[in-house]
Amino acid sequence: MSRTTTCGPGLRWAGAQQKEASGRPPAFDCREHLRICPQGYTCCTSEMEENLANRSRAELDTALRDSSRVLQAMLATQLRSFDDHFQHLLNDSERTLQATFPGAFGELYTQNARAFRDLYSELRLYYRGANLHLEETLAEFWARLLERLFKQLHPQLLLPDDYLDCLGKQAEALRPFGEAPRELRLRATRAFVAARSFVQGLGVASDVVRKVAQVPLGPECSRAVMKLVYCAHCLGVPGARPCPDYCRNVLKGCLANQADLDAEWRNLLDSMVLITDKFWGTSGVESVIGSVHTWLAEAINALQDNRDTLTAKVIQGCGNPKVNPQGPGPEEKRRRGKLAPRERPPSGTLEKLVSEAKAQLRDVQDFWISLPGTLCSEKMALSTASDDRCWNGMARGRYLPEVMGDGLANQINNPEVEVDITKPDMTIRQQIMQLKIMTNRLRSAYNGNDVDFQDASDDGSGSGSGDGCLDDLCGRRVGRKSSSSRTPLTHALPGLSEQEGQKTSAASCPQPPTFLLPLLLFLALTVARPRWR
Repeated sequence: MSRTTTCGPGLRWAGAQQKEASGRPPAFDCREHLRICPQGYTCCTSEMEENLANRSRAELDTALRDSSRVLQAMLATQLRSFDDHFQHLLNDSERTLQATFPGAFGELYTQNARAFRDLYSELRLYYRGANLHLEETLAEFWARLLERLFKQLHPQLLLPDDYLDCLGKQAEALRPFGEAPRELRLRATRAFVAARSFVQGLGVASDVVRKVAQVPLGPECSRAVMKLVYCAHCLGVPGARPCPDYCRNVLKGCLANQADLDAEWRNLLDSMVLITDKFWGTSGVESVIGSVHTWLAEAINALQDNRDTLTAKVIQGCGNPKVNPQGPGPEEKRRRGKLAPRERPPSGTLEKLVSEAKAQLRDVQDFWISLPGTLCSEKMALSTASDDRCWNGMARGRYLPEVMGDGLANQINNPEVEVDITKPDMTIRQQIMQLKIMTNRLRSAYNGNDVDFQDASDDGSGSGSGDGCLDDLCGRRVGRKSSSSRTPLTHALPGLSEQEGQKTSAASCPQPPTFLLPLLLFLALTVARPRWR
């Protein structure tokens, strides 16, 4: 009697198709050549089995990359939208300043226009991730502006550098610009650090997804996926679709390391949602970034209003300056600039962006632990849960083993994939560290602290650092007359051109904030070990 079977698409009965004279099945021992599928009569040769194993691995790789690309595309869209909005706010403020200050302040502005342009450039670089200390940057701007405006308001006096140095030392006590510098410092620090940390959080999340998607599947995973997807074809039962729990066990074993990202991934997204609270109010992103010019106008007005009092106090502290015999006489009081409204009318754009971002970030919070189930349901053509004739890895029938938990530690008894829980994937461990570092930055930013964004590249290449200063604790620039030194970052925002990146490169690197030192030390020790035992 003849044996009948149905092979999958493109597969033919691997044994001799003709029956032996006795009518028995073909004389052919599949145990000699099949390494993955159960032994028995088969539609596959060993070469076909190897090809199908490669095919199944490639298909899973493609499915993983497709899922990652969808997530990356969402994060990239969010990043572009917020980045465009924040930069639009700052550009709007600068355009308003350039349009109104010449008429409002005359030469007090036109002769110092470059100083104002430089300030906006520094703010732009700070937002994009350059290693600037914002308070120092603002202090330098006010010091330079005071020297220049004081000389302009007193053209009849000779004011040498040592006299201007004396003026600068007294500036904090004299408060020549009124409360505007202090108000701008307090509000700008909180607003800019919130904006840039949020957008950098999106960049780090996208970068983590991209790097994790490149982690190759192990050989044990390849064998398990082949058995899941194609062994039913080789055994002549291509209509038997994989049992749902069987599929989940296979992919939970294959993606065990990825599931370990879950806790820190959730912490990062929670911190990003939380920091959006800092976008609103009088010290919020929209109110502050779009209104920088109003504090500058108030400051110049305060200087003009208090000119006589200020001059008297400066002379009292620094002595009588010499009269410039060739200089003009004292000028009349300058025009008072018209102030733009402090509160920007809300456009609704940021509210819409934040609402959409919160919803999408919450939707992908469980991305890593839901990935096995998602791939099984969307890519593996599963049988229905009640079907007791699904493919269980050996034959048609109900799948009995329990479904494993999530993460590497829970795979110790996985019946489908042999997982060595003592050897975590190092690339994924490094990405977990990246998530921790970024979460700490966001939490610090939420508390209003100015965070120095370090180059936390996990490949050790110092990408974009310019000097390779990764481990040494290098000095930071101090003092308003010293040349600035800035280091571009691995996660600098999009749009930071090569030329601007060169402007921010330096011969020194910043000292890590104290809360990062234990994390960076742990990462260094982890990378130094080839494998965990």
